[in-house]
Amino acid sequence: MPEFSYRDAIRSTLIEEMDRDPSVVLLGEDIGLYQGTFRVTADLLSRYGPRRVIDTPISEEGFVGAAIGMAMLGLRPVVEMMTWNFSLLAFDQIVNNAAKVRYFSGGQVDVPLVIRGPNGAGVQLSAQHSQSLEVLYAHIPGLYVVMPATPADAKGLLRTAIRGRDPVIFFEHAALYGTKGEVPDGDFTLPFGVAEIARPGRDVTVVAFGRMVPVALAAAAHLAADGIEAEVINLRSMRPLDRETLIGSVSRTHRAVVVQEQWRPYGAAAEIAATITEEVFDLLDAPVERVTGADVPMPYARNLEVLALPHEEHVVHAVRRTLYRQERADA
Repeated sequence: MPEFSYRDAIRSTLIEEMDRDPSVVLLGEDIGLYQGTFRVTADLLSRYGPRRVIDTPISEEGFVGAAIGMAMLGLRPVVEMMTWNFSLLAFDQIVNNAAKVRYFSGGQVDVPLVIRGPNGAGVQLSAQHSQSLEVLYAHIPGLYVVMPATPADAKGLLRTAIRGRDPVIFFEHAALYGTKGEVPDGDFTLPFGVAEIARPGRDVTVVAFGRMVPVALAAAAHLAADGIEAEVINLRSMRPLDRETLIGSVSRTHRAVVVQEQWRPYGAAAEIAATITEEVFDLLDAPVERVTGADVPMPYARNLEVLALPHEEHVVHAVRRTLYRQERADA
């Protein structure tokens, strides 16, 4: 299989889908002449012209609203948020229009819209540009919400998103753009709502998504040196959530740790932990542990930003806590 960077997996998918389907158009701030803040849309303006690669004004509410109308009328717009933090300016359009048009129309009107861009922290962009906002959108019925962790995830999920009939919130991560990995050849797609067992294990289930997947895998490798085999689940999709894979894994391991970059209160980890507890409480040998970011606005200073984010050692300690509880109970 060829190797791609996360960035190039997204860019190559945009090219392939734009070549395949003339109804696919791109919109966003600085995606054309400037070629995108993270260079995902590099050279696409010269390749497709200004009718298909549209530089928008600095008005998220305006261009997201325009994209919703374009989708309702038969185009397949892919909107780039320069950062998902700016999507808050378009929250009304996304939540009250894009997510509800199919429902309001009794299923008569499709909204094949993809909104994509960088989410999360770790690249020293300060508090207003470093938030993890996936839980806001995963709460909303009518939206698909996906979070690719690898180049293969990025290509397979984006192709599925562009070809769909409904609005998709596509959370990339700025700290992953330069990472590399193998991507299957051909017309590769990944279905929404199907998680990946990124590393099999027997002793504990570690659930992660987005940039926390490589963190969880690093922790699992560290634990394996001590004879602890952690099963790592890459969720890929936040809405719908693959409950079957979650429950199947925890039923085998009897312990779970959920890792998120978000602030702890009301986060995705809480929903996942509640799902596990509701479904397999009697099979748990320890309470579900959560590993989260610090409950503070993200600092700009690099040393403080590092302290505010979850890391490998936090996952290792959480896994050891689940094991220690059982060992203490057996003593």
